[in-house]
Amino acid sequence: MLQRARSWIEGTYERLLRREIGDTPTHVAIIQDGNRRYAREHGADAPEGHRAGASTTEQVLEWCGDLGIEELTLYAFSTENFDRPDEELEPLFDLLAEKLREFADADRVHEEGVRIHAIGAVDRLPTRVRRAVEYAERRTATNDGFRLNVAIAYGGRNELLTAARDVATDVASGSLAPDEVDVREVESRLYREPVRDVDLIVRTGGDERTSNFLPWHANGNEAAVYFCAPYWPEFSRVDFLRAVRTYESREESWQRARTDRAAALVRAVAEVEVVEARAVARRLRDHLSRGEASDLPAELSSHDPESAE
Repeated sequence: MLQRARSWIEGTYERLLRREIGDTPTHVAIIQDGNRRYAREHGADAPEGHRAGASTTEQVLEWCGDLGIEELTLYAFSTENFDRPDEELEPLFDLLAEKLREFADADRVHEEGVRIHAIGAVDRLPTRVRRAVEYAERRTATNDGFRLNVAIAYGGRNELLTAARDVATDVASGSLAPDEVDVREVESRLYREPVRDVDLIVRTGGDERTSNFLPWHANGNEAAVYFCAPYWPEFSRVDFLRAVRTYESREESWQRARTDRAAALVRAVAEVEVVEARAVARRLRDHLSRGEASDLPAELSSHDPESAE
């Protein structure tokens, strides 16, 4: 009875959240934190936590489709994760390879046009994972309905450092002029293939940091960030809707701020123009007839924002 009541309340709250959401982000990026802690609290080893988290990943893909989100990036494995013990890494590599192939072959992935793309230092991964990445990308290469980026062996600082070195090398060799270095030029040198700017970063597991994740695409775009307590295997649709609502609230706040700044700019320009016009009028008055000169104040008043209030 208690479980039924809890489910009813959660369902009602979920529907309320969905009604509150209007505009949704185009690109969501998720730091899937808490798999190992989830496993420990359930008396299991770390690989079991990662496997439980993989089920959440499948659900999030469905939620994105329901909300019309066009791109999702999942932080599956960072460059720092290479420091973990082999007894944890090897099962994790097995799981990554298994899920990449499973996703690539899933009927729903192809029905919904999901294209899988890996970002990161893929060449550092074991052969079985690299081959799974190649298979998933090749198998879904012609899909264009939804973009799923898997950040694997990824580190944001290293990504920017590599791009900066490439640019510096080409400028030094003369193959690239300094004034040709722009946003597009840098993006073309990021890991493997550029992605859209990130609108919303979500981190599960309770930590409030973005952990070197997509600094160019998220920080550069001033993405909204949503931190939540549930471990990744426990992340629910309600949690996801709350994150999207945070993005929408942020966008509404930015739009109000932009509108206020634009209005202030218009007023400032108008005031400057009126001041300049009055100065010109004073210079012209001596060269006009008395009747013509008397028309100037009225003409200026019609363009003065203060007089219209």
